[in-house]
Amino acid sequence: MSTASHSADGDAIRVLAFDVFGTVVDWRGSIINELSAAWPLLDAAAMADAWRAGYQPAMAKVRGGQLGWTKIDDLHRGILEELLPRFGLEHLDEAERRHLNRVWHRLDPWPDSVAGLERMRERFILTPMSNGNIGLLTEMAKRAGLPWDCVLSAEVFRHYKPDPETYLGVCDVFDIAPSQMLMVAAHVDDLVAAGQCGCRTAFVARPLEYGPDVTPRSAAPGQFDFQATDMVDLAAQLERVQPEPYPARRRQTGA
Repeated sequence: MSTASHSADGDAIRVLAFDVFGTVVDWRGSIINELSAAWPLLDAAAMADAWRAGYQPAMAKVRGGQLGWTKIDDLHRGILEELLPRFGLEHLDEAERRHLNRVWHRLDPWPDSVAGLERMRERFILTPMSNGNIGLLTEMAKRAGLPWDCVLSAEVFRHYKPDPETYLGVCDVFDIAPSQMLMVAAHVDDLVAAGQCGCRTAFVARPLEYGPDVTPRSAAPGQFDFQATDMVDLAAQLERVQPEPYPARRRQTGA
């Protein structure tokens, strides 16, 4: 941990914003499990990887003006339509395609995520800051038990991460300085972009995000304000920075 601990109230962290896909939930393992259960002969890992690989190019079409603003559910559906013939699933009807596309609403959290988030929520406001759309993130949280205080997404700001409008938009919603917002992610580029906006940054390692055969890019020592092995570890580090629970909770408990 570097200089993230600031004693002045005006510079204290108030809001934690989280990347979701890969950081809070295991998108790859969840999709593989569901695909394998439905179609045992399918190369589920290859299809999950191909679906995710279409994500950045699809967003680039929006950024480049080939598409108007498009929520992630619809981008996922467009990618899926291209993949169905490739994986022998072109026979699926509309209801089956819609259900399959909503697998992104049914992603499972990493084993440490819920416990870590619940601890952090004692001291901070928690929100996702994901490229996922609001409906997707809300249904995911309801199913997985993710204890957000509210749900923010790229859909609110009509910009995808890593555009600065996303990180600064969170700060504007809560009327805080960028230094009072901590962006939490397993992705270096996400955190670098948030840091360039003046936000605090926390890297959470997710070595299995892309499966056992792919080593994701890791943070360099001291690159970010916090570096944690998982959400519970991050919660423990933040408790040393902010030992008292969130003020409203202190009043309710009479502490």
